[in-house]
Amino acid sequence: MPTNAIFTPSSLCVVHSISCQFQVSNQLLFPYNPNFGFVGARKKIKVFPLKASFWDSIRSGFLKNNTAQVIELPSKLSEEEEPLPKEIVLIEKTQPDGTIEQIIFSSGGDVDIYHLQALCDKVGWPRRPLSKVAAALKNSYMVATLHCIKKLPGTEGNDQKELIGMARATSDHAFNATIWDVLVDPCYQGQGLGKALVEQLIRALLQRDIGNITLFADSQVVDFYKNLGFESDPEGIKGMFWYPRH
Repeated sequence: MPTNAIFTPSSLCVVHSISCQFQVSNQLLFPYNPNFGFVGARKKIKVFPLKASFWDSIRSGFLKNNTAQVIELPSKLSEEEEPLPKEIVLIEKTQPDGTIEQIIFSSGGDVDIYHLQALCDKVGWPRRPLSKVAAALKNSYMVATLHCIKKLPGTEGNDQKELIGMARATSDHAFNATIWDVLVDPCYQGQGLGKALVEQLIRALLQRDIGNITLFADSQVVDFYKNLGFESDPEGIKGMFWYPRH
């Protein structure tokens, strides 16, 4: 049964007890890994105290508890700040035959639904109507992907590109976002790519000032998301589901 989880400040976050919308400073939000090379964003901010319960914080766009703070963000990026790139090289290595292999994260661009269906088959997900998959992608606020790019010697411009991971987020474009459909090709699991995919997706949402980030997790991956800073059933709040009864 999926568990409702919300992203809350934790050991991953720099500033505690405030909405994830505002977990940005002159320090890294996520632990630096030389294989991934995450880049921190910097913002000049003003901080004002605010007391709020969980639901009050959701209504106002801020996260959690009575020690919460309101942070006033600048209306636009200062000259010293740059938007996060749409593409980030997470891993690059050279094979003995000279082939260069890159794992690239992207927060923009189209996803081929047939490639996505093949990826879902690999992880054992049940097939869904392609028309609905296409509609879900089109209507998502953000679609993040992982691609494996192989550059063979002497074949410039004919790179091999394979979809190996994806996650998407829906949003109200202001305060809240929900992450869906996180998957990584089993052949590439165990390398920290799922963690990198979710972390970079969160970074991209935070860059757009989306601070309340939730998801639904199956029981076997709850610990995975907790290690990324998500909290199950905050303040005892439960996710509610409605299913058609025939």
